[in-house]
Parts: sequence; C-alpha cells; structure tokens
Amino acid sequence: MDYLRIVGNQKLQGTVPISGAKNAALPLIAATILAKNEINITNLPNVKDIKTLLKLLDNLGASYSFEDNEATIDTSTLNSTTATYDIVRTMRASILVLGPLLARFGHCEVSLPGGCAIGQRPIDLHLKALEQMGAKISIKNGYVVAEAPQGLHGARVVFDKVTVTGTENILMAAALAKGETTIINAAKEPEVVQLCQELQKAGVQIEGIGQDEIRVTGTDKELLEFGDISVIPDRIEAGTYLCAGAITQSTITLQNVEPNHLEAVLVKLQQMGYELDIGQDSITIYPSTAIRPVTITTSEYPGFPTDMQAQFMALSLLAEGTSIIEERLFENRFMHVSELRRFGANIQLKGNIATIIGPTKLYGADVMATDLRASSALVLAGLAAEGETKVHRIYHLDRGYEAIEKKLRALGADITRLQE
Repeated sequence: MDYLRIVGNQKLQGTVPISGAKNAALPLIAATILAKNEINITNLPNVKDIKTLLKLLDNLGASYSFEDNEATIDTSTLNSTTATYDIVRTMRASILVLGPLLARFGHCEVSLPGGCAIGQRPIDLHLKALEQMGAKISIKNGYVVAEAPQGLHGARVVFDKVTVTGTENILMAAALAKGETTIINAAKEPEVVQLCQELQKAGVQIEGIGQDEIRVTGTDKELLEFGDISVIPDRIEAGTYLCAGAITQSTITLQNVEPNHLEAVLVKLQQMGYELDIGQDSITIYPSTAIRPVTITTSEYPGFPTDMQAQFMALSLLAEGTSIIEERLFENRFMHVSELRRFGANIQLKGNIATIIGPTKLYGADVMATDLRASSALVLAGLAAEGETKVHRIYHLDRGYEAIEKKLRALGADITRLQE
C-alpha cells in the first residue's frame, strides 16, 4: 500500500496547474448514458474516482478510451442496467447512474453506494423524487430496484435539504421525462451549473440555472446529442494548493482556476491576513505577516465548502489565536482531528464545533487518512511540520487529487510516494 513521506518546513515557490473538477466530471460522465452519440470530454482529472465510473460504464456495455486527461465515451452499445456492488461500494457518486439509466431504459438496479466515511448521506431524497416522477422503487439484496415501464413524467420535486448528487440525478432523469419537472431547493454548486449547461446545449430546455429553483422540460427525443465537453477547474484542489502556500508562508501561483467559484475560500484567506493577486484564470497567494485566527461555518454553495474545512483546520493551527470551525453538513467530518493532534495540535471538539488554539509548533508524525479531504489536511500539516511525516492510507487522496506529490514536488516540497 502506498504512503507519502514528507520532510516539512520547506518553502514552496512556483506555479501549479489546477486539474479539472472531479465533482463536475462525474455527473458529466453519468450523463453520457443519455447520449445517442460518441462524446469527447477534455480536462478530465486522472484520479481513481473517474476511472471507477468509466469502469462502471464499461460494465454496463459502453466503450471508452481515456488518455492524457481526455476521454471518448460511446454509450450506444449499453446492454445492462445493473450497477454492481463491487464497483459502487468504492464510490458514492456511482449513484449518479440511477437517474439516467432509469430515464433511458425504464428500469435499473443500482447497488447502494459506498465512499468516504464522513457521515450519513442517505439517497432517500433521490428515491423519493424519482417516485414522484412515476418510478416504482424497492430495495432488494442491497440494490435499488427502479421501474418506470411507461417512462418518467415531470413533477414538482421539493428537496428537504440541499443535495448535490440528488439535484444532478433528477436533472438527468428529467431530461428524458415527459413534461416539466421543477426542482425546489436545488443545489447551486458550479458542478451542478455545468451539468445544466451541457444538458441545455444537448437540447433540453432548462430555466433557473444556478438558482435554487430549476425547471426542466423533458425533450421529446429518445436520446440526446451532446457536443464536446471541457470540465471546469477543480475549486477544491485550487483551495487546497492555496492552503499549501498559506501554511508554508510561500508565494505560489495557481493556473487554470475560476476565481468566482472560490469566493468563500478567498475571503477567509484574506481575513487570515494573506494577500492575493486574483487574475481572470489565475490566483497568486503571498505570505502573511501575521496569521490571524478565523471563524468558519460550512454550508452549501455559495457558502464555505465542507470540502475545504479540513484544510483550513490545518492552516488555523498556525494562527495567532483561537479559531472556530462549525461543520453543519456532515456529522463525522472531524475524524482528522485525532490525526492532527499527532502533530501537536491543540483542538477541542464539542459536537459539530471545533476550537483550534494556536499558534502551534508542529512536529512530523505517522498519520492515517480517514477520507479524501482529511488526507489533504494531513499533507498540509506535514508540509509545515518540523521533521518527517508519513501519511498512510492515501488511496483516499488518490480518489480526488491528480498527482498531488508531483505537483507539490514541482513547487519545492520534499515529498515522495513510497510503498509499505
């Protein structure tokens, strides 16, 4: 099993290219199930989650090629509607095939999903919405069995809470449904916006893109015709590298970013005393003369992303004072706290609120990743710590970060991937 060895307390410098967004690419790949034509997707991140979903499409009968961050996908040969446990258990986003499979074939079986252990993320909101659209759904032997022999129809779907994958699933299902579907309390993330835009280009009438009420008029075509797709930049990867510059008090520049997608993150960095030079598709971060403590509450976009909470917790260890982080989206998303304490961190937990008392002198340690974003927080702490850090179980990291050790090494970090 691979691990990362980091010798910390090194200054970073240079430019880092940001990859395409995993969380945008996954629903776009799932949407190819709705296509009658071969689709070319560029700026795909070369990470495990992407390969997993492509493998799932292959199992369903599709064909694809994936090389140099570009995939060509042909789903015209799909001959199965069963997404099996052995693939779905490794990645929760596999549930994204449920909506398009049901819309295209009128039936499907999708294993209940797995993924990061960051708390309960039930799919009941997806299932309830599909039932409103005419599907009959049951759970059998660990599989969601969905039937809509007469096809799906439009409905008024009200999500009890904001769900990104739920919104994406219903958007794809509604694309081929009869009539109009209205999604109330829809997710507004940039990744959802791109899915809407690509469906719209493929001929689906969509109103309210980027708002919390989206109206989708199902097309009367049997399948959609997509154009070429370029995946938007990964705002979470970008935020993580900004934190790498911040925690090492280094000047680094990010290229191929969309600053508008990072507004909540950039505001918090500025509040902590970091100077930023924000271009059209680049961001440069400069060292802070005094790292100030910060108060963060995670929330749905455009609020502060839960996927950046762990990285900012690592950064706040160096702040001169007490920082408060409240996690409102996932109940188990503080599992990195015990590992950060191994570096010497002084963090107090009470329910969903973490109190971080700084500044802390960090010392290298052996640590273990518990989920994707926790992994990156441990890498950040290792970059700032004195001595050697070993980050174990980095298969979590490989699910969402493309060549992280190569990118950090290019910036001057002493980081190596080794095998245990």
